Amino acid sequence: MITASLPLAILLTNSDGSPMTAMELFHAGHFIMWPILIVSFLMITVVAERVIFIVRENSRRQPDVVDKMLEKVEANDIDGALELGKKSQDYVARILVYAISHKEHSLANAFSRAANQEMQRFSQGLPTLDTCITAAPLLGLLGTVTGMMGTFAALNGGSGDIGASTGAITGGVAEALIATMCGLFIAITGLLPFNYMNARVEEARHEVEDASNSLEIILNKSEKSPSR
Repeated sequence: MITASLPLAILLTNSDGSPMTAMELFHAGHFIMWPILIVSFLMITVVAERVIFIVRENSRRQPDVVDKMLEKVEANDIDGALELGKKSQDYVARILVYAISHKEHSLANAFSRAANQEMQRFSQGLPTLDTCITAAPLLGLLGTVTGMMGTFAALNGGSGDIGASTGAITGGVAEALIATMCGLFIAITGLLPFNYMNARVEEARHEVEDASNSLEIILNKSEKSPSR
């Protein structure tokens, strides 16, 4: 195969032997680099927003407030628990406040509604990030196909002199390699924050479930115990 004899270093260098700059690589990748660029910017935006969200939520966590709220509920001091929870920005405390406030109607439904709203906040942006990670290598593959099509077109449409078609051949191969490299780089780079954010969502869900179980146990125990 003709392209097998073309080292990668030659394909990704200028005519004077100097390595291509980022802008030159972008132009060498041709039109497929634009959607790849858009996907990369979208991924960076989502990751930055989610990191800021997670840092903010972690700074607002007050597990001691949640424990004190449960202690007040166990002591049948519902108003004290609500007053304590309303002063906190902890998402678990907010869920407890909503659930306790509506426990006369349906504690389970109230807790589930508040928990779903909070979990939706934690999950925002993850489908978009997942789409970027999936789309990036596919766009790279599309660039590979179009690049190789250009290479074969240069081989088949030439005058028979391979040397005269070298520029078109190397250009097509370079397009294929650059698009594939960029697509894979974006996908691999996005995997780490995506997995971390999914882990953080699961951690938050476990914290909410633990608070739900604790509140249910306390209220059931209070109902079964003799009135004080």
